[in-house]
Amino acid sequence: MLFSVLAALAAALCYGVATVFQALGARRTASASGLDPRVLVRALGQWPFVLGIGLDLAGYVCQFVALRELPIFAVEAAQSANLAVTAVLAVPVLGARLHSREWGAVAAVCAGLALLGVSAGHEGPAHTHAAFRWSLLGCVALLGLAGWGCARAGEPWRSRLLGLLSGLGFGLIALATRVLTDLSPAALLRDPAAYALLLGAALTFLLYTVALQSGAVTSVAAALVVGETVLPAGVGLLFLGDHSRPGPYVPLALAGFVLAVAGAIALSRFAEGEPDDAHPPDESNP
Repeated sequence: MLFSVLAALAAALCYGVATVFQALGARRTASASGLDPRVLVRALGQWPFVLGIGLDLAGYVCQFVALRELPIFAVEAAQSANLAVTAVLAVPVLGARLHSREWGAVAAVCAGLALLGVSAGHEGPAHTHAAFRWSLLGCVALLGLAGWGCARAGEPWRSRLLGLLSGLGFGLIALATRVLTDLSPAALLRDPAAYALLLGAALTFLLYTVALQSGAVTSVAAALVVGETVLPAGVGLLFLGDHSRPGPYVPLALAGFVLAVAGAIALSRFAEGEPDDAHPPDESNP
């Protein structure tokens, strides 16, 4: 199980570095009104964004390995460490400033991860009814509708709401991964969870890209952490049989989860400096 814990931390590292490069690429891309898929296409023309996508893919491979043995609440809380990575890396890359309160939040995230690491129980792929798998596909549609509406809101709520929806999208990806019990090509073609995984990933990247274009990267990432940890963790506990190690490890798991998520949310107050030319003009309004 130690290998799975290390895989979860490696995923957080990849995701954290990816966020900074994706933010850099997204800000070099002309924005558009609403949830326009062309934003994602244009962003793919920026090398920092493409590098971020590559790191995200590497992070997902590590996350997939972790979800084979660890409960969702432990893996998703571990992903909150990516915000600490983002905050530290944003200093030299995006011109951000890191103060003592942010370092304290980073320490809280690390302490929470340590508690989760020693308290998480051993899990395997979850066997669920077909209705649960189809419901994941339905959630992708609901996520798209919510994103369409939130993309029309004004700032700062637009970027934060889209960041939250991105987090729910990443949580949906984790849930779909958790219930993939048969990885043979024939089984994947028949499994609604596999389609929820693919469609959810494409939609989540679009939501995340649009959010990063106009919002402070750490504020967006903090909203994402809330979305990808709290609700998926509850679903895992209620429907997928996730649990911590028994006895005294239960309060340790709870304390670790709260510390990791609270530390990540505290980083949403992180003061990020943005250059004047960080946001290209809106091509949709000539």
